Amino acid sequence: MLLALDAGNSQIFGGVFKGDELLFKFRKTSKGNVTSDEFGIFFKSVLRENSMDPAEIRDFAVCSVVPDLVYSLTQSAVKYFGLEPFLIQTGIKTGLNIRYKNPAEIGADRIATAIAGTRMFEGKDLIIVDLGTATTFCAVSGKKEYLGGLILPGLKISMEALARETAKLPRVEIVRPAELVGRTTVEGIQSGLYHGHFFAIKGIVGAIKAEYFRGEDPLVIGTGGFSKMFESAGVFDKVEPDLVLKGIAEAVKLNKARS
Repeated sequence: MLLALDAGNSQIFGGVFKGDELLFKFRKTSKGNVTSDEFGIFFKSVLRENSMDPAEIRDFAVCSVVPDLVYSLTQSAVKYFGLEPFLIQTGIKTGLNIRYKNPAEIGADRIATAIAGTRMFEGKDLIIVDLGTATTFCAVSGKKEYLGGLILPGLKISMEALARETAKLPRVEIVRPAELVGRTTVEGIQSGLYHGHFFAIKGIVGAIKAEYFRGEDPLVIGTGGFSKMFESAGVFDKVEPDLVLKGIAEAVKLNKARS
């Protein structure tokens, strides 16, 4: 079995695979200085709480956009599972033709979602929108060319910036508002966050389609922690919240086949 981890700026999103089946998933905050022992004990506890013997884990894979977490996660794999972890990083086999000027700059999570997208929707042009700490857009051709993308502040960053940089605006729960025009300050912030992102997604997706796919109709995939909030908004063709975990699992298989 495979323990797959996506270590982001706010959370670690993890899952356990048996073959292609995602058995269960979990989240843990990634804020602060977390030691390898804390990670190892946590992962073993999560496995046991889901009725799984940690000894059943045969592969341990990490996708991280936070360099400081990589060492602790790597050491937790070695110390608590006796495994050398597989890292999503430059030089691995991805099945993609990466058109970035410097491929080493691309976030590992973006590569993982592109791997999964091309595997799940083979031959389709794709626009992958990942709504996490940052909101990212990736354009991938049906020929598995990773064309590039855009990055903008995510919903939580935007909310925190409003609260931090203003005297009277509070932190709010990030939810889809009932109306466009809020009737309280909280409703106004919630509507601004949601609709600001909605129109950004709609506009950017439209521009990518026009400029990079010659008016063709690529499949637009929403993923990441906030993607479900936009599921019925008409901006995505598919919502795949677990795309990054599936990409990690696929990358492990690709590289095992190569070796």
